[in-house]
Amino acid sequence: MIKYEKFVLQNGLKVIVHQDKSTPLACINILYNVGSRDENSEQTGFAHLFEHLMFGGSINIPSYDEPLQMVGGENNAFTTNDITNYYLTLPSDNLETGFWLESDRMLSLAFSEKSLEVQRNVVIEEFKQRYLNQPYGDVWLLLRPMAFKVHPYQWDTIGKEISHIENAKMDDVKNFFKKFYCPNNAIMVVAGNVEAEEVKKLSEKWFAPIPKGPDNKRNLPQEPAQTEARILSVDRDVPVDAIYKAYHMCSRYDKEYYSVDLISDILSRGNSSRLYNALIKEKKIFSDLNAYVMGEFDKGLFVISGKLSKGVSMEEADKAIDIELQKIKTDFVTVDELTKVKNKIEASHVFGEVEVLNKATNLAVAELLGDAEIVNQEVEKYLAVTAEQIKEQANSIFRKENCSTLYYNTKK
Repeated sequence: MIKYEKFVLQNGLKVIVHQDKSTPLACINILYNVGSRDENSEQTGFAHLFEHLMFGGSINIPSYDEPLQMVGGENNAFTTNDITNYYLTLPSDNLETGFWLESDRMLSLAFSEKSLEVQRNVVIEEFKQRYLNQPYGDVWLLLRPMAFKVHPYQWDTIGKEISHIENAKMDDVKNFFKKFYCPNNAIMVVAGNVEAEEVKKLSEKWFAPIPKGPDNKRNLPQEPAQTEARILSVDRDVPVDAIYKAYHMCSRYDKEYYSVDLISDILSRGNSSRLYNALIKEKKIFSDLNAYVMGEFDKGLFVISGKLSKGVSMEEADKAIDIELQKIKTDFVTVDELTKVKNKIEASHVFGEVEVLNKATNLAVAELLGDAEIVNQEVEKYLAVTAEQIKEQANSIFRKENCSTLYYNTKK
């Protein structure tokens, strides 16, 4: 059970405080309600570009990292299709330094041509290194536009193509910042060895003067139901053949999400899971095989991806996966099997709540999903899932016409 307090500043910034006296550290996590799904389809990769730009210095603090390192702190950030999340940890005695740093970049990022040029080049290099020149690096650049035809999940966080970042103008970048990087579009969690009263005082001092931004109402195009199987086959310079199957599923907000997440665990969590036992250990069709949910906030994807063993054909591999999916569609999961995956979920939740940074991030995401209290309810929701619900969701998702399949072949 994570205990916390919540308050909202007049400019709309939501603040959550979680006290944990077992650590000498404090953590500040700021989640901005913006991801790659909020980008213009002709200007993609902006949310991720900002993840980099936010470390390029603000009006009053030319270097973000230096003052933080001087007080023994460290920081990082990540971008997804749905959110951009910034976090720092530092000794709790130096908490105010974190407030000073985070508030200044929310108030006034330093938009210099030099900073834009530096970060643009970093992102372009990342695009080339991680997505174009790495084995299997372009999988999501191929799979997303195949699975999504109208929803902005059709591009990855890095963007559709390098040219979108290459051609990003200073005005475009400033407009993106003004629209999304404002207090009323953010959730701040302060966790660790902190006092709620002190956090309130510091929040008022450093964040309350920042003006409210526009009220962003999302009106994203809804992805129509997929009615035909989609297949793409590519040849690449990779060591082994691989297969990727993406099925449309519910959103992170839907109550069915917990059943679907458990299906992914039944299929591939650990060495006693179905796919591992049947297709890696017994039949040796795959050397590696995983099933997972992407966890998107809008209706997202359930993915099965695997690397084929030498000499196995794509048809054989694809068919073997289908046979296993058919089993979970026709037969009820046994009580033992369901209990086992539920126990693993429960254990990982308990274990995940040891780290103060994990707790801060989870509280922020839960608040964005509707209420911070969700963090304390999730385990119960997993434990309440029945074998009937598992079967029902398996039948709803694992249909040929609901699947986009990528055959990723080694160049012969």
